Amino acid sequence: MKVLVTGAPGWLGTRLTEVLREKNRGVRCIVLPQADDSYMKSLGVEIFKADLSDVRSLRGCSDDIKTVFHCAGIVHPKTIKDFYSVNYKGTKNLLEEAIGAGVERFIHVSSNSPAGINISREKLMKEEDPPRPYKHYGLSKFKAEKAVNQAFKEGRIKGTIIRPCWFYGIRQPDRQTTFFRMIKKGNPIVFGNGSNLRSMSYIDNVISALLLAEEKDVAIGKTYWVADARPYSTIEIYETIARLLDVKNFRPRFVPGIVSTMCEIADTLIQGIGLYVKEIHVAGEMDKDIACSVEKAQRELGYHPEIGLEEGMRRSIEWCRDNGIEI
Repeated sequence: MKVLVTGAPGWLGTRLTEVLREKNRGVRCIVLPQADDSYMKSLGVEIFKADLSDVRSLRGCSDDIKTVFHCAGIVHPKTIKDFYSVNYKGTKNLLEEAIGAGVERFIHVSSNSPAGINISREKLMKEEDPPRPYKHYGLSKFKAEKAVNQAFKEGRIKGTIIRPCWFYGIRQPDRQTTFFRMIKKGNPIVFGNGSNLRSMSYIDNVISALLLAEEKDVAIGKTYWVADARPYSTIEIYETIARLLDVKNFRPRFVPGIVSTMCEIADTLIQGIGLYVKEIHVAGEMDKDIACSVEKAQRELGYHPEIGLEEGMRRSIEWCRDNGIEI
């Protein structure tokens, strides 16, 4: 039986599909009607045109499917309502379609945002910590998690929640390339002193966790943090990229952390009227500690994040250059 992948031709959905096809798995991809599906077709997958927010368009998408890998989501929308129509209602629509079709496993890709930010730098976030959703994105993803968990508790489907953090890796979108270009200039803004911790998730590490979650029965009904083996300080992330890009005169511009706090307040106000400004939102969280422990995934799933920051960023940069993307 085939597996169903959402989120193609996006970053994670496309890379997951590539890996599944390398393993000779049959794959059906849900692709937005207006999206370019030419590369996905070249991988030899079945294309199902649908919009997660339109329940009628999903009819039949899960027929003869064993496992759903739900990778789709919206991170930087134009309006707040888009968070809920895609991340929450879209997940519910897909979940109900999967249950109705008798799908066995539902692997849901969530985010660090339902857990919020670290209470203290010394304490990494763990799966058993109470949820503290960060802004509307975090709340929309938390509601989706609750829907999957409730369906499992009712015995309707075998669900698993995977919580990756800040993605990086090959097939990166424009926003990540823009980040590289900012560092290449040699004077990126750092809020605070750059010592705040961030967990990052190399994309192939995430995919290995998704496949383990499908394979291992222990994963049923569970939630797992999935990231690199350890978190990194913001300045370590910046300096690693700068070194790999051969930046000769790397001089970050350190601005007081209060500037990030002011951006966070502005972000709250803007979201309060139903709008979303990516730059303000990102600036508002750049001095926060968002760092998790992957010990549970290592212990229960056998998750082993082989790729770390240095190698992962090197591969990301090489992929950009190999594909004619100027950094």
